[in-house]
Amino acid sequence: MNDSDTDFGYERVPAQEKKPRVEKVFSSVARRYDLMNDLMSVGLHRLWKRFAIEIVGLRPGDRVLDVAAGTGDLTIAAARRIGPSGLIIQSDINAEMLERGRDRLIDTGLLIPALRCDAESLPFPSATFNCVLVGFGLRNMTDKDRALAEMTRVLVPGGRLIVLEFSRIAGHLAPLYDLYSFRVLPWLGARIAGDSDSYRYLAESIRMHPDQDTLKQMMENAGLGRVDYFNLNAGVVAVHRGYRL
Repeated sequence: MNDSDTDFGYERVPAQEKKPRVEKVFSSVARRYDLMNDLMSVGLHRLWKRFAIEIVGLRPGDRVLDVAAGTGDLTIAAARRIGPSGLIIQSDINAEMLERGRDRLIDTGLLIPALRCDAESLPFPSATFNCVLVGFGLRNMTDKDRALAEMTRVLVPGGRLIVLEFSRIAGHLAPLYDLYSFRVLPWLGARIAGDSDSYRYLAESIRMHPDQDTLKQMMENAGLGRVDYFNLNAGVVAVHRGYRL
């Protein structure tokens, strides 16, 4: 192993291999992604996303970028907050996920720009957005520090970055959570999405993701201030919030 290696779940792989492998995972699960989210979290993911939108404090006319937007839950919620005078862009590196998100937005009557791009190299000028959202996407990025720096760069001074991500659960619940993650999730993935391996990777990627305090420090290193976080469901999920200095 060397410095150019990175994690793909519990496996170490050359950094250049991670993006295509993550791409394959999400292309595989895109068709059943929303159903699996409801089943895996027993619907709690909707409350987690609602909380993330609440604490960002969006206002009519704000400019918002949803990174790793997937099927568009956060995009839809944010669009309703900023109204027709605002601007929101839905972005994702995976074409299948972006297409499903675009179709869902159209079904809800929202015509929103959808852009396929890499969070580690955002194609926007600096100081473009009042808010950047990333929900359940950061842990799948190869260079998280670079992605955080890019998301910070495109914020206006005082703009907010919201990171909603699986995190480190309270210690006494860890054994039960491990049983659920490594037994139940792959079983659900096999029966609902026809793909147990992708859901095993997703469970492993949660364990490899930085814990709450480490991610807070990473956000500060990226140029964000007043960084805080909120643990939800005993730390199963955490919402981090920071402001561009």
